[in-house]
Amino acid sequence: MNRKSYFIFKAVLIAISLNVFTTKVSAQDSTKNLGLNEAIEAALSNNRDVRLAKLDENIAAANYKQTEAVFLPQVGLSYTAMGTNDPLNAFGYKLEQRSITQNDFNPALLNHPSGTSDFMTKLEVQQPILNMDMLYVRKGAEKQTEVYQYKTQRTKEYLAFEVQKAYLQLQLAYDAVKVLEDAFETTKSVYTYTNNHFQQGLIQKSDLLNAQVQVTTVQSNLNKAQSNVHNASDYLSLLMGVKAGFVYKIDNTFRENDTTVDTTQKIASLRSDFMAIQKAIDASNLMIKSSQMGYLPKLNAFGNYQYNDSRLTGFGANSYLVGVQLSWDIFKGNKTKNAITIQKLQRDKLSEQLAQQKDQSQLELNKALHDLSDARFEVQQDKAAIEQASESLRILQNRYQQGIVNTTDVLMAETQLSQQKFALAQARFTMNLTRYYLQFLTATTNK
Repeated sequence: MNRKSYFIFKAVLIAISLNVFTTKVSAQDSTKNLGLNEAIEAALSNNRDVRLAKLDENIAAANYKQTEAVFLPQVGLSYTAMGTNDPLNAFGYKLEQRSITQNDFNPALLNHPSGTSDFMTKLEVQQPILNMDMLYVRKGAEKQTEVYQYKTQRTKEYLAFEVQKAYLQLQLAYDAVKVLEDAFETTKSVYTYTNNHFQQGLIQKSDLLNAQVQVTTVQSNLNKAQSNVHNASDYLSLLMGVKAGFVYKIDNTFRENDTTVDTTQKIASLRSDFMAIQKAIDASNLMIKSSQMGYLPKLNAFGNYQYNDSRLTGFGANSYLVGVQLSWDIFKGNKTKNAITIQKLQRDKLSEQLAQQKDQSQLELNKALHDLSDARFEVQQDKAAIEQASESLRILQNRYQQGIVNTTDVLMAETQLSQQKFALAQARFTMNLTRYYLQFLTATTNK
C-alpha cells in the first residue's frame, strides 16, 4: 500500500512538470514581484509575435499606399545616345534635330548615309484618368489593411491568454511547493518520533526505514517542485520579451475567482479573428469587381517633351507630344473570365472557413462551460476531502503515539492529504484557466 501511494504521488508531481518548461535552473536567479496585469502589459509591449503582427500590418498599409498610382502621374526623365548608318533612322535623326538641308535629299546620301549621331533628352508624363479596375484594386487593398489590423488584435488577445495561463502555472508550481513543504515537515516529525522509539526498542527497524524512504522521497519531489517555479518564471520572461533569470513572486491577492458566468452565452460574430476573415471576404469581392471592371475601356493621358542634337551636350531642337488614349481589351483568350471564376471560388472557400471556425468556436465554448462546472464541483469536493484527510491524519498520529497503529498507516495518511491538497490546487488552476479561456473565446473587437 505504501508503494502504491508513492507512485500515485509521483504521478501527481509529473503532472506539474507537464505544465511548465523543463530547463536547467540557475541558483543565482533573483526574485521579483509580478502582478498579472503587469505581465500582460509587458508581453503586449515586448513580445515578438506582436511585433511581427505589427510588421504585417505596416506591410499591408504600404501596399495600400502603392495604389495611389491610380490617381497620380508617372514622370520619367531619360537621356539616350544613338548612332546609325541605317538610311531610315539616319534621316529621321536629322529630321528630329531639324538639321535637314537640300543636300540631304541627294539619293546617294539617302541610300548610303554616313554614320549619324543623335543625343536625345526626354521628359515623359503619364496621367491616369479613368481606370475602374484599378479603383477597385485600391478599395481591396484598403480592406487588406483592416484584415491585418484584426489579426494583430487577435494576436494580442491570444498572447494575453498565454500570459494568464503561464501565471496560473506559476501559481500552481508555488502551490505544489507549499504542499510538499508541509508534507516534508510532517514526514520529518514522523521520522523523528519513529527514530526516538526505535532507539528505545519500541518499534521495528522496518518502520524506521519506511519513514526514511518517505523523507527522502518528499525532499526529492520538493526540490523538483522548486525547480518548476524557476521554469515557470522563465516561461513568463519569454512571453514578456525579457531576459530569463528572475524568479517571479505572484500577487498574493491572485486566487480563484468564483464569479457567476453566463452559461447561455454565444460566440460573438464581432470577434477579431472572425472579422479578419470577413474583411478578407470583402476584399475578395472587391477584387472580383476589379476583374469585372477590366472589361471596360480605360482612359489615360500621356505627353513628352524632348531635345535632340547631334552633339553630346547640345539641346538644338525641342518638341513635344501630348495625347489621350482610350484603350479597350476586347478579348484576352478568356483569361479574365477564368480569373474571375478562381477569385469567386477563393471567396467561397473563405466563407466556408468562417462558418466552420464559428461552429468550432461555439463547440469549444460549450465544452469550456462544462469544464468550468466540473472544476467548480471538484474544488468543493477537494475542500471537503482535505478536511477529512486532515482529520484522518490527526487521528492516526494520536493513535501512532499511543502505539495502536504502525508507521506505514501514518505515512499513507500524510501522502493522501498531500494528494488532496494538490488536487485542490489543480482544480483551482483548471477553473481559473477555463475562465480566462472563456474570455478569450467570447472577446469582441474594440474597433
